[in-house]
Amino acid sequence: MSYTIGIDLGGSHVKTVVVSSEGETLAKHNLPFDPSIKMDWGRCIKKTIEETEAKQHSPADNVGLSAPGLAALDGSCIIHMPDRLEGLVNLNWQDYLNLDQPVPVVNDGHAALLGEAWLGAAKGFKNVILLTLGTGVGGAALVEGKLLRGRTGKGGHFGHTSLGSGRPLDICNCPNSLELAIGNCSVPERSNNRFSHTGELMSAIKNGDEEAEKIWLKSIEDLATAICSFSNILDPEAIIIGGGIANAGDRLFKPLRDFLDPILWQTDDYELKLIPAELGDLAGAYGAAAHTIGILDSK
Repeated sequence: MSYTIGIDLGGSHVKTVVVSSEGETLAKHNLPFDPSIKMDWGRCIKKTIEETEAKQHSPADNVGLSAPGLAALDGSCIIHMPDRLEGLVNLNWQDYLNLDQPVPVVNDGHAALLGEAWLGAAKGFKNVILLTLGTGVGGAALVEGKLLRGRTGKGGHFGHTSLGSGRPLDICNCPNSLELAIGNCSVPERSNNRFSHTGELMSAIKNGDEEAEKIWLKSIEDLATAICSFSNILDPEAIIIGGGIANAGDRLFKPLRDFLDPILWQTDDYELKLIPAELGDLAGAYGAAAHTIGILDSK
């Protein structure tokens, strides 16, 4: 059987899916690793491909990769990544793996949206935004069915949208960014070191902690403000929201809707949908597969 391998390279896991061109999942695998130990990325991915092909009893038709950072326009490698995943930048995967066909790499936020557009919550939308709320805030957009990349590949990095001037600055030197407003990375600062991550914040809210509730609602109000701007700029049909923070469910989506509706530019035929992502932490791996197959190009 013909198949494609999609691999998502993260800060503590390497996730792999094996899919047919029709989107049938043939296998999936999650490899955790210690982020404090320097990863030999080339060796790891080569071994992952070899083991996957051995289990499938035939070589893969295509291999695609997803990783943080900015991908080269030809998809050959990651060309820029701020202070993460040492050893990945400028690693040309086709050359390293000595394969005849290209091994395209795509930004992980872009890949997650491609995965959702192929097999998940963004399927059927031509104009759609994905926001992934986790340690930071990732994102991507489809505009008229095409992935928005921009001149250097920064297109769709919605987490680095400024909500105001001054400090603090985020990892990309963006002042008062959406990432700092709601990402797990800033929970200690937002809570005066009472909480270390959103999970602790949510537990406190469930126990009736009013201060925790205020911190959470301020973050959601900031998210609504940012989405209002995204809506006016790109005019999407829907906002897909994923990442670990999205697991808050109605505690996220209900107040977000309440904050958003009064500030949206309303027209008679416009309704901005807010939809939970469906593919979880495998979205990037599915998107890497979709990208190398050229799923969106065939639509």
